[in-house]
Amino acid sequence: MSKLYIVPTPIGNLEDMTFRAIRVLKEVDLILAEDTRTSGKLLKHFEIGTHMHSHHMHNEHKTTENLIARLKAGETIALISDAGTPAISDPGFLLTRACVENKIEVECLPGATAFVPALVNSGLPNDKFVFEGFLPDKKGRQTRFLALAEETRTMILYVSPHKLVKTLAEFVQYFGEDRQVCVSRELSKLHEENVRGTAKEVLAHFEKTAPRGEIVVVVAGKTITKEPKKSKFSKDEE
Repeated sequence: MSKLYIVPTPIGNLEDMTFRAIRVLKEVDLILAEDTRTSGKLLKHFEIGTHMHSHHMHNEHKTTENLIARLKAGETIALISDAGTPAISDPGFLLTRACVENKIEVECLPGATAFVPALVNSGLPNDKFVFEGFLPDKKGRQTRFLALAEETRTMILYVSPHKLVKTLAEFVQYFGEDRQVCVSRELSKLHEENVRGTAKEVLAHFEKTAPRGEIVVVVAGKTITKEPKKSKFSKDEE
């Protein structure tokens, strides 16, 4: 029976690969990989010999129609990204939506993703949060920051290393220097690091220590200041 499997892969530590993910990748007819060279190393490690095709942000608009035809013909296909869960700031949404529209079954396996451990170990409130992914580089960036300055939920962002210092400086500018921030770097890897503090403190740290590796930033939401209740009595009556 045709089915699209969305299969998470480790974000760093290979021990985070699940038994189920390995089995599915061995059993499907085709694996769609963001970068076949990167995924080839993973498949070789787990002795998975299934054929791979490249599926990434530059070709997914062109390949989706053909993949839907293959699924309708009865094939089973697994989609993986370079690391983590596909479609979370990675290719996958277009194909998943097309499958849903064509009544093709989609099954997403649970597994590794970077923002969940970053949120949990930040120590910031996680009962309500918003995932922002990557912020716009230029157009719309200021507008987005102005909107996020009013966000009361904890915010999660993906930031590339060479933009981290600039982004932290923008936190100070738009959120204030005392806003709580946690920068998680190289999650699940040997040199995992979590830097917590105010926006000013974390900025100062990374101005002295150049950031490297995959980075997730968690930012506290705006604190709502409650106004004191007014007395129902007039000043003279009190």
